[in-house]
Amino acid sequence: MTETKFDMLKELWEEKNLTALKRFLYEENPVDIAEMLSEFEEAEPKSLPTLYRLLSKEAAAEVFVEFDGDTAERLIGALSDKELAETLSEMFYDDAADLIEEMPANVVKRILKNTSPADRKEINKLLKFPDGSAGSIMTTEFVSLQKEMTVGQALDHIRKVALDKETVYTCYVTDETRYLEGFVTALVLLTSPTEKTVGELMESNIISAATSDDREEVARTLTKYDFLALPVVDSENRLVGIVTVDDAIDVIQEETEEDFSVMAAITPTEVPYLKTPVRTIFKSRIPWLLLLMFTATFTGMIISSFEDALSAKVVLSVFIPMLMGTGGNCGSQSSITVIRSLSLGEIKLSDTLKILLKEFRVAFACSVCLAVFEFIKMMTLDRVLLSADIDVLVALTVSLTLIATVFFAKTVGAALPLLASKLKLDPAVMASPFITTLVDTASLFIYFSVAKVVLGI
Repeated sequence: MTETKFDMLKELWEEKNLTALKRFLYEENPVDIAEMLSEFEEAEPKSLPTLYRLLSKEAAAEVFVEFDGDTAERLIGALSDKELAETLSEMFYDDAADLIEEMPANVVKRILKNTSPADRKEINKLLKFPDGSAGSIMTTEFVSLQKEMTVGQALDHIRKVALDKETVYTCYVTDETRYLEGFVTALVLLTSPTEKTVGELMESNIISAATSDDREEVARTLTKYDFLALPVVDSENRLVGIVTVDDAIDVIQEETEEDFSVMAAITPTEVPYLKTPVRTIFKSRIPWLLLLMFTATFTGMIISSFEDALSAKVVLSVFIPMLMGTGGNCGSQSSITVIRSLSLGEIKLSDTLKILLKEFRVAFACSVCLAVFEFIKMMTLDRVLLSADIDVLVALTVSLTLIATVFFAKTVGAALPLLASKLKLDPAVMASPFITTLVDTASLFIYFSVAKVVLGI
């Protein structure tokens, strides 16, 4: 949304020119309208219901689904039962189901009260599916054809039902029991002779999803094959709904945001940052911080147990931050690479051995390169800049520790996400903070163990 449009909205509102406001909103995209009304409400708290009522019924429903949960709840409270019923009647069933899942119980009760029995039945079908499944994100509003239909009959049918369907580009061919037999695109129908039958034109080799399939897997399938929609079937291959590409994009975005939160040691939340109360942010962060702070106790224990070694060779303490930091970075690189590949479906658990062997080779190359560079740096630059008692044995100790730490970090960084996936956990949990803490502890233990052997302390 540009500042010019917002200023125009503000100017027309101050002039109380409702006719011009209606014309202005009519020309805007529903997504932009929702953004403008939400932002404008912050400056003019009572503006939202008035501006919303200027929209046509169809546009109002499209704008409504773009509001965040808090804005939608406030608007529902301001609308009459009749206005709410009109908005709900224009919404697609999956959008209505999503709305109900976001709202508190008292608002849900009012929504259901103002929903027709037929619509309520369809919405309840979607609400019964487990959260995170294909059934929970599908819509039941699709075009269904029968293979005995001629192209002319099929086009007539599409014209009758098109306005109530989520998409009309891909039409699904079913029998009288809703058994999925194939699909045909609107392009094929429009470019084929009217006397041809749908059965002659349809593609019978169809890729579908089950209602219980994971929604991330469904989103990946849509992305992989560049589908605009994916049919969802029950255990008897009866068509019950479709997942459209816009729903898949939402899933990918939500899962990516959730993974980023977990990888940063923050409990995921769906509320925008600026609208999230400080208390909620605190609650999402403090458990992880407490856990990571507690695990740091092990680091302290290792340093304490090797206190005599440090006293004998104080210069060793200078390189502790570098070793811990390098190990943590190496582990993070491997874990994030594996987590990304798992989320994109590029690797499977059956590839574990291949993955570990590849990371082993990468670790060898990285560790040797880092160790050689660090040895040269310690013997030249560090001896001058740090004015420390650095000899060949100290440099060798640090370099050997680097090799062992990098090997450990990259192996653990690759293995833990795979283990989490095997245990049906979110692999992102095994990302940066967790692995860094584990590698920090291991790197110190390796460091002082190597120092004991090489330096004899």
